[in-house]
Amino acid sequence: MIRLGTRGSTLALAQARSVVAALGGDGVEIVPMRTEGDRLAEARLAVVGGKGLFVREIEEALLRGDIDLAVHSLKDLPTDPVEGLALGAVLDREDPREVLVSRGGRTLRALPSGARVGTSSLRRRSQVLAIRADLSIVDIRGNVPTRIDKVERGDYDATLLARAGLRRLELTDRVSEVFDADVIVPAPGQGALAVQIRADDPETHALVHAIDHGPTRWSTAAERALLAFLEGGCQAPLGALASWDAPGRLRILGVVASVTGSPVIRAVEHGPVAAEADAIELAAVVAARLQADGAAGLMREARRHVAELAGAAEEA
Repeated sequence: MIRLGTRGSTLALAQARSVVAALGGDGVEIVPMRTEGDRLAEARLAVVGGKGLFVREIEEALLRGDIDLAVHSLKDLPTDPVEGLALGAVLDREDPREVLVSRGGRTLRALPSGARVGTSSLRRRSQVLAIRADLSIVDIRGNVPTRIDKVERGDYDATLLARAGLRRLELTDRVSEVFDADVIVPAPGQGALAVQIRADDPETHALVHAIDHGPTRWSTAAERALLAFLEGGCQAPLGALASWDAPGRLRILGVVASVTGSPVIRAVEHGPVAAEADAIELAAVVAARLQADGAAGLMREARRHVAELAGAAEEA
């Protein structure tokens, strides 16, 4: 019996079941686990969010041998490699776009001035404010169904979520608006599932290699490389999406925005990609263009903003 570690949320379990199905469905036991991010369910992610907040305990269990492989939302997986672990597979990507769930089915443009939009993501906050600076961005936590419930009972007027998660939970009927990925740029790796294994376990590596989707692995490697080049963490106000606009040709879009919504820096690059290294080289070009336009200053601003939030939390 192969033991598959995962977070215990409704969405994480649905993702784990999809990996089990991809592996053939037999001989795999799902092992739900709690992470630091789950235990701090009501804390501000911008304050407590560090590298590995939603994966660290699962990785430790994998290293100890308590589980044989682990499944993560790729966007939650830090870009720094963990000694002894390897990325065994990246599954075919779900729709990476952002969606709005709102009371009454209103679009972002149709929300009244001052409407409370719940998000704990600096990336979402900054890009929403770039469109509607008159909205009130309020921190929100909880799993996907909980966030939807908070909107429906009136705690918030709207919230932003990943369409991939709603599709996996069969909750797309709650969507009020689907954003074009060039309008609100997703998080690096959004919509993709990562299967992590021990580096010294060739048998498991051979097993999961069969479900590795090369085009998704390369495109998300580019997005994660862009995040690493700009020294951003999971709470950076940075969006990235790499997509195949023709066979063997990758388009990479990167955006870094002020936490106030202005300015917003964008860069797009197209190029031929025949290997993962090519995708990473293309990401380096995008990163250089963003840096030249002032991305480093916006990243520093975001870190100051997080430090201020942490100070306020300590005083409270």
